[in-house]
Amino acid sequence: MFQKITLLALVLAAVSCQKKETVEKDKIKKADWLIGNWENTTPDGVLSENWQKLNDSTFSAVSYFIKGNDTIHSESIILAQLGETLTYKATVKGQNDDKPVFFPSTSETDQKLVFENPKHDYPQKITYTKGANNSLTAEISGNLNGKPSSEKFVMTKK
Repeated sequence: MFQKITLLALVLAAVSCQKKETVEKDKIKKADWLIGNWENTTPDGVLSENWQKLNDSTFSAVSYFIKGNDTIHSESIILAQLGETLTYKATVKGQNDDKPVFFPSTSETDQKLVFENPKHDYPQKITYTKGANNSLTAEISGNLNGKPSSEKFVMTKK
């Protein structure tokens, strides 16, 4: 009898672990559409984000804004499945002592990813929305100097 109970407990534990692993991998899969090179060209300059898949649980990106021959903004991004949470980790050159800022996901769908860190100075929220015709909109928002603020960046896949 003891052997049957032990065997049943082991089988339940194995099934439980497999199901949890599937849930964890599914969240990062919802971000697969980010993979590739994205760009927005305006009279002010060129914004680019280049996403690649490092492995089954981690994507990386570099984002930069170039005006003429000058890089005005540069950041590296890691999108990783950490446990059951999809986490956006941004490191902006020249900000936060060049240390990363973490934004855990608050919503993931096949069309939209939302990351929030209410303790960060600005932005507190980062949203990626998949658009039509190989486009995406990246939006940063939150309170800036005590006032609501947001910026949208529409990019197309290159």
